[in-house]
Amino acid sequence: MSSTEPELSQEPPRGHVRVVYLGPVAPHWDLQSDFGDRALIEGFRVRMQARLQLVPPHDPQFRRNRERVIRDAERENLLLDWDLGLPED
Repeated sequence: MSSTEPELSQEPPRGHVRVVYLGPVAPHWDLQSDFGDRALIEGFRVRMQARLQLVPPHDPQFRRNRERVIRDAERENLLLDWDLGLPED
């Protein structure tokens, strides 16, 4: 019998990253990490900056690029938080 649902990873996360919006002047984004392999985090930082460097959160391109960053974090098994500088509703 086959299952159509993808298997969820039961491994512990390999690291934690927080993407922080710095403001309207470029660079707009910073990456902070609480734990994880330094090389893994730096590789993720490079890819995150390539996707978001010139894209502020109000830009229409941000939504697509944010989804790409989220998928990248899932592939790397990283816990991902966002700090957009906006109050939580």
